[in-house]
Amino acid sequence: MMQTLVDCDRMSFEEFIEWYPEDGKRYELYRGVVREMMPTGTHEDTSGFFVADLNFEIHRCNLPLSIPRSCLLKPEMAETGFIPDVVVLDRRELVNEPLWQKSSVIQNGKTVPLVIEVVSTNWSDDYAIKLTAYEAMGIAEYWIVDYRALGAVRHIGKPKQPTVTVCKLIEGEYQLFLYTSGKRIESDIFPELNLMTNAIFQIA
Repeated sequence: MMQTLVDCDRMSFEEFIEWYPEDGKRYELYRGVVREMMPTGTHEDTSGFFVADLNFEIHRCNLPLSIPRSCLLKPEMAETGFIPDVVVLDRRELVNEPLWQKSSVIQNGKTVPLVIEVVSTNWSDDYAIKLTAYEAMGIAEYWIVDYRALGAVRHIGKPKQPTVTVCKLIEGEYQLFLYTSGKRIESDIFPELNLMTNAIFQIA
């Protein structure tokens, strides 16, 4: 997902959600700077695959979860808001989200059992900035889907190959589990999910 900086003054988070235009585009705020997110077709196709597969699992298992078309996550870092590629919400916790009804903003990690980011050219955001932010929020699982093997060797190993990294929150810290070609993704949020990495990687 490419990013371009929006030509506007630095904003507080409150100013950002008031400013957010209804133009069909996607924007994030990082330390007061507005960034327009510009995903490729393959990136969106991969995100859509997860939405379809996880929605099927939610309905099959009658889980109290939902996947919004879009929502803004407000991490603990100042003047920052992220729009994940896929976010799974616990509908029972939405009553504890004061900004949800008005602005589709989620502030509590307990409301978000799972978030997924599909890696593109700004891969360092997903492996560093967002990993740290989602961990601090207390989001139980964070999946990093690197179907083009763009991440550094320290993240996906050598030789570099398409990888899904599942970060599980254990005693307040993410423990990382890497899934390469031919592996079944193991999730504590969706323990019965039968999802093989090849089904993801073949989209690209």
